[in-house]
Amino acid sequence: MAKTDCRPKASAEKTLHTCIKRCLHCRKTMWSAYVNARIVITLEGCKRLRLHIRRCQDRACPRYHKPYRPEAEGRLALPEHHFGLDVIALIGALRYQQHRSVPEIHQVLVARGVDICERSVTNLLDRYDELVSLRLSDSRRLQALTRKQGKVILALDGLQPDVGHEVLWVLRDCLSGEVLLARSLLSSTEQDLAGLIDEVKQSLSVPIEGAVSDGQHSIRNAVASALPGIPHQLCHFHYLREAARPLYEQDRHAKKELKKRVRGIRPIERQVEGRTDARADAIRGYCSAVRSAITDDGRPPLRPSGLRLHERLSAIRASLDGIRKKGVSVRN
Repeated sequence: MAKTDCRPKASAEKTLHTCIKRCLHCRKTMWSAYVNARIVITLEGCKRLRLHIRRCQDRACPRYHKPYRPEAEGRLALPEHHFGLDVIALIGALRYQQHRSVPEIHQVLVARGVDICERSVTNLLDRYDELVSLRLSDSRRLQALTRKQGKVILALDGLQPDVGHEVLWVLRDCLSGEVLLARSLLSSTEQDLAGLIDEVKQSLSVPIEGAVSDGQHSIRNAVASALPGIPHQLCHFHYLREAARPLYEQDRHAKKELKKRVRGIRPIERQVEGRTDARADAIRGYCSAVRSAITDDGRPPLRPSGLRLHERLSAIRASLDGIRKKGVSVRN
């Protein structure tokens, strides 16, 4: 049965930038050309992606005005697809590990909050079959595409829909955005990943001149083993997250201590229930501001929640101090 309702609205927005900012052919800076937006439905919800596209401005360069998209886009969804790779990985696991039928898979996805119809489940199951059976040596189109580029920037990422499921490893080319190899593995050891990289390396007729990943230790070791001397760029988000982990722990502790100092909002709200005077409205407004500040989590490492809570509580306190200086009390 096909979907009859409109696509759901995005519940979160994510901005993606490119890790590589210099043209891989002429080595000149690629300027940000435009921003694309796309909606991707994942197991975590419907996301809106803002993609900053770069292009080389050197007219003499073979890659003049050819778009270079953020490397992280390919780990979220296939080109021109509305559903994320994590949804495809889960559909494949349910089909081939648990032998679920399409209606059963559809029920599982709907129970997890994925807005999808049975026809889309069938289509995504076909995409999963195409991914795991993909071989670069069997595709003349991919061979011709990579030869025209003269090089490949390899991106590696694994998707595990749930604990205990196989990990769907996807290896793709950042320059063309094409998937080169996809394989489901029970383990993700250095030897397993190095074998996948070697398979792609042997199938290519052009060199691999760079690699991009989230910096997982097994991936680092596999890239160093299979591609010695090749630059390995870590994802900016994962790099910042790991670097800021000690600060994140301190920030979380600070937020917990701040919350202890602003407890007791509900009793204050009960004292002004039923009142319609201006003072009661002001008290309810300040209580709502404090409650909103407590429940509004930031996004570390760039927006730490503890510092964000401190800033908002400081603003509320400054407002109250201003009222006191005017000789007005917000108490009963």
